[in-house]
Amino acid sequence: MIPPMNPDALHTLRTIFGYGEFRGHQGAIIEQVLGGGDALVLMPTGGGKSLCYQIPALLRPGTGIVISPLIALMQDQVDALLQLGVKAALLNSSLDAYTATQVEQRLLRGELDLLYVAPERLMTPRFLQLLERINVALFAIDEAHCVSQWGHDFRAEYLQLSVLHERFPQVPRIALTATADAPTRSEIVERLGLKEAQQFVSSFDRPNIRYHIVQKANARKQLLAFLEAEHRGDAGIIYCLSRKRVDETAQWLTEQGWNALPYHAGLESAVRHTHQQRFLREEGVIIVATVAFGMGIDKPNVRFVAHLDLPKSMEGYYQETGRGGRDGLPANAWMTYGLGDVIMLRQMVDGSEANEQRKHLEKQKLDALLGFCETTLCRRQVLLNYFGEATTAACGNCDNCLSPVQTWNGTVAAQMALSCVYRTGQRFGVGHLIDVLLAKTTESAQRCGHDKLSIFGIGKEFSQTQWSSIYRQLVAAGMLTVDMAGHGGLRLTSDSRPLLRGEQTIALRKDPAPRSKKSSATTTASVKNKYQFDSPEDQALWQALKNKRMELAREQGVPPYVIFHDATLLEMLEQRPARLSQFATIPGIGKQKLEHYGAKFLEVLAEYA
Repeated sequence: MIPPMNPDALHTLRTIFGYGEFRGHQGAIIEQVLGGGDALVLMPTGGGKSLCYQIPALLRPGTGIVISPLIALMQDQVDALLQLGVKAALLNSSLDAYTATQVEQRLLRGELDLLYVAPERLMTPRFLQLLERINVALFAIDEAHCVSQWGHDFRAEYLQLSVLHERFPQVPRIALTATADAPTRSEIVERLGLKEAQQFVSSFDRPNIRYHIVQKANARKQLLAFLEAEHRGDAGIIYCLSRKRVDETAQWLTEQGWNALPYHAGLESAVRHTHQQRFLREEGVIIVATVAFGMGIDKPNVRFVAHLDLPKSMEGYYQETGRGGRDGLPANAWMTYGLGDVIMLRQMVDGSEANEQRKHLEKQKLDALLGFCETTLCRRQVLLNYFGEATTAACGNCDNCLSPVQTWNGTVAAQMALSCVYRTGQRFGVGHLIDVLLAKTTESAQRCGHDKLSIFGIGKEFSQTQWSSIYRQLVAAGMLTVDMAGHGGLRLTSDSRPLLRGEQTIALRKDPAPRSKKSSATTTASVKNKYQFDSPEDQALWQALKNKRMELAREQGVPPYVIFHDATLLEMLEQRPARLSQFATIPGIGKQKLEHYGAKFLEVLAEYA
């Protein structure tokens, strides 16, 4: 990538942050803000958004003010910057009054390069007046999608941030987000008054993440097989929709010998804080959580993100899976999903208090996610196309690319399934419908007289699992919908008519048989093998480097990745520097880290020379 015209920016990148060149749009964004211009930045998680405002804040006169709704992320960012020798601090509700006053005094004395502040604090008249007494280098509005009332992380305080341009018209603003489709981008521009801002839209692709979706059979056993095959000792996040499911899953994993902790809003704040800190500061901890966890978590070596339940939208899925592999090393995005997930989410949408316009939008988003789950195409292509990024090449790094999906002419089977819905009155769930198709003389079928219908037993050529797959795909295709008034029964939609009349055919995906642990491991070997080395000596050195990192992190009370990312440790192992001058060439090692840690890690490397 061509560096920006300002040589000081590249010098800062090299000496403070330890990198030799800018990636993607970073250089152009930094040049825009250094020149006093506004910018809207869309960049995937792990793409280097923070550098886009940190370097201009260091080079422009005054203090850079970073607005973030995320207490955990603020602390992470400040810890990391202090390690680099950058004068950074934060102001949010986690500080006591004395500490907050000390930070404000440092701000007034001009002693801070960067100040992270919560939007609630920023918008108080007192703090705005405080800003008028200092030289503000820039305003960085992080997680800018929070301004969108149609988004998945709306924050009411963000609606007031347009006041920054009104009160400080000469101060450049940079709004940043990792998840925003075209309508959300327009809303950010409108609500933050960024019509004159230059927009920088990076690729949404995270090529190091491997997407893998399996049809739900026994979710816990499927999860355990996945973890045992590929992620023993790795840090990861497992998402569930309900708090109860979070607690039960975390307890079950603990009983199976895994270091798993629950996290959701129903836990006491002290417990949530303890679990989050353990996840950040220990190795190999798994967090089982609702979506309350993760936004702003900057842990770079999350090796997997698993979903035991279907998320609500592609935006939510993209953001949650994006918490894996922030260091650029391989990571897994694994999900198990079934018809029950679809029915439950559609019931949640129909039963919400949102207006009809909002419900319609949420159903569209859910339909897009279902299409992603059922696609026979490259999953990365479908995901990127959703965000308006056209791509023609298959990725070769998702389950559909690695094991191409077979399809079959499911027209007749689909007609049977739809006919069964119609003839039983369009008010029964899929379990009852399958019983009728398979001629199971259940009490319910006899009571309703369904054992006397012409469709009773017409589907014996397919198994219960196959019928479940057929119904799931028909719901995903929009030919069946969930009837809230009928307590979750299935109803025909107008889209089913051409198929029932024989005017249309349908190809259904052939669900693969469950994989054995051995075969499952081979599909994502690159994720696992990145940390397994050919020689015992290399494996021992890798562990020794991690131990040294943990020792230093505990001494300073910071997460290990604040000392060095896994990617930096891997470079040490591969390059085997013997002198400080060689150590300094490793990406991620700036001047301050070289001085503080160079000799200590060289000692470890020398032991295994």
